[in-house]
Amino acid sequence: MSPREFAYDVTKRLQEAGFQAFWAGGCVRDQLLHKQPKDYDVATSATPAQIAHVFGERKTLELGVAFGVITVIGTKQSGNIEVATFRCDSDYSDGRRPDSIEYSTPEMDAHRRDFTINGLFFDPLQEKIVDFVGGQNDLERGLVKAIGDPAQRIAEDKLRMLRAVRFAANLDFQLDPATKLTIERHASEIVIVSVERIAVELNRMLVNEHRRRAVELLIETGLLTVILPELTAWQQSTSDKEQVLSHLAALESPDFSVALAALTQTSVTPHQFSKLAKRLKLANHFTETGTWVLKNAATLSRATELPWSDIQPLLIQPACPVTLGFIEAQGVAEKAVRFCRERLAWPQERLNPSPLLDGNVLKKLGIEAGPAFARILTETRNAQLNGEISTQAEAIVLAQQLSNR
Repeated sequence: MSPREFAYDVTKRLQEAGFQAFWAGGCVRDQLLHKQPKDYDVATSATPAQIAHVFGERKTLELGVAFGVITVIGTKQSGNIEVATFRCDSDYSDGRRPDSIEYSTPEMDAHRRDFTINGLFFDPLQEKIVDFVGGQNDLERGLVKAIGDPAQRIAEDKLRMLRAVRFAANLDFQLDPATKLTIERHASEIVIVSVERIAVELNRMLVNEHRRRAVELLIETGLLTVILPELTAWQQSTSDKEQVLSHLAALESPDFSVALAALTQTSVTPHQFSKLAKRLKLANHFTETGTWVLKNAATLSRATELPWSDIQPLLIQPACPVTLGFIEAQGVAEKAVRFCRERLAWPQERLNPSPLLDGNVLKKLGIEAGPAFARILTETRNAQLNGEISTQAEAIVLAQQLSNR
């Protein structure tokens, strides 16, 4: 059963049990935009206890029951479905979550949501859109607009500021002027949101094909300076800004680490990037990859000018292929990128041959461990890579010469 079929089945069973039940939120928006929804959410008049009764305790999880949400367990193919009771929210004293909830009607539930394009319901059994907030009209207009008073929506959940930017950029929509003005006025309050949630939104923007537009909106609303203060000075330089934005746009399907490296490249050193990534609590993979890209891109850009022994150790690193994409998007060093990719296509034994010497051989030669030990291994390895020696016998002769210096 596909996710869509499972969402249909969940909705059908709730309706057959006598409850109202609709698909809700992003899946409705994506369907109307002729996009394949990534997941499906169901909203219903059934309470969490009633939902659990319909599907059985073994097929439900009460992970979000405090907010009226029950997870209905599907198969590996279908995934799970979150089923939420129609609700209205009390005050949001922490700027992120309601202090309490009350069960309500579909119309009241729609009006407590963030943006009109996310406030739509769909009855898959009757194939009918249920729209209490004008979301269909705003989808047709290509507009991201807060439901009701923008200031109230943002006061409830500060993360909505970043979500508004993401939706506008990723969907290639415009930000409603009143919504945008409210974000500009409250941009400094985004610090209330955890850095993990901010990083998730930034990730979703930067890996999307409209990443340049997302950054432009972050600049226009004042959000970028708050979430990445390291880029404050960069925004003041028109030439630097255009260079970075053009590079960012030219990246081909980058992962988050590469896109973030491109965004910050003129503002931070590799060490500073590592600190920035750790502040955002990024996974080690993103921190290490982005740092490596910024540290080694300049060297790889000169691949045809430098000794092979300088380039080969970089080519065998896991982050090298994405670094070449990073360089290529800058529109420079085409010859160097082509050279590196040709070498990467070599068989492994040619690209990264086994060293002719190791520490055991040096010890047998009577060379004692110490500072010279590592230098001899490095210099014999470089000579091997550069084609100056090709046999262990030649490597031993060179090692003996180096040890006598």
